[in-house]
Amino acid sequence: MKQLLNTLYVMTQGAYLSLDHETVRVEISGELKLQVPLHHLGSIVTMGNVMISPFLLGKCADDGRAAVILDRHGRYKCRMVGKTGGNVLLRQMQYRAVDDHARTTAIAASITAGKIKNARNVLMRSARETNDISEEQRLRTAAEVQAHTLFRLKTPRDTDHVRGLEGEAAAAYFDVFQLMMKPAERATLPMNGRNRRPPLDPVNAMLSFLYTLLLNDCISALEGVGLDPQMGFLHVPRPGRPSLGLDMMEEFRAFMADRLIITLINRKQVGIEHFEARPGGAVYLNEKGRREVVAAWQKRKQEEAEHPLLREKTALGLLPFLQARLLARHLRGDIESYLPYVHP
Repeated sequence: MKQLLNTLYVMTQGAYLSLDHETVRVEISGELKLQVPLHHLGSIVTMGNVMISPFLLGKCADDGRAAVILDRHGRYKCRMVGKTGGNVLLRQMQYRAVDDHARTTAIAASITAGKIKNARNVLMRSARETNDISEEQRLRTAAEVQAHTLFRLKTPRDTDHVRGLEGEAAAAYFDVFQLMMKPAERATLPMNGRNRRPPLDPVNAMLSFLYTLLLNDCISALEGVGLDPQMGFLHVPRPGRPSLGLDMMEEFRAFMADRLIITLINRKQVGIEHFEARPGGAVYLNEKGRREVVAAWQKRKQEEAEHPLLREKTALGLLPFLQARLLARHLRGDIESYLPYVHP
């Protein structure tokens, strides 16, 4: 079992990270603020004007530890890793599978089925928790759309058909997303459907931010088992696009990111004071908001659930790694099909 290592998030503007023997030093204006043993860290993520010494970057590259650079709003800029690892034969199998129409469709359908099942579970949970009969009905209707889509996914024609079904399910899901928030919170944190690049309201700002963190974890997991995160099945491969990373993220969106956002809002841990508006209508988490969400994200990744195949509890933060292993086994021919993770 791979150990769940921490991710060091540094958001304070002007911070400087350096290597001191086997520890990471974080200094602000020349004053030491934090010192962390390097072997406790799986990756380092910086946001905005944060500097990393060349020696620390070199050590991370040697150890296979990623350093991810985001802008101050949490938007992805770049990712620095060491030499390509893994078995080149596995990558060859991955590329051949992408060129195989039937295999690509089957993998894309499995990934989408996992995403939709998890989204349906989140909707049904919210339907049980609400006291408003009309809202409960709308949530259950959206859940029925997910169930109907799952039935149609059993016989997909091709990947375009799978993407179309995924789009229908996602539209129904986000149409009722705000109903999962308490009525009092909807007034202060309105949401107008799903929008991004840039997000135009606080809820979408949190969605985009957490999806970025989740995507980085998925890319790390894929690279860790030797797969190429650029070559996906559900998402069309494009230059510079981590298509397989986006594929893998689909299974985890609803129960890891979306449900966390709903909880933070309903518990009043995040409010309108945690956001800032930018020219052009864009809305982003401010520094206080990013700290609150990152702390909750780290805690969420430590929570455990039983993996249906392993039959043992595992930290949620390890799920991308486990699913990447399952995908690699399928591509090698060790298991007949790729089995997505469905959260209980």
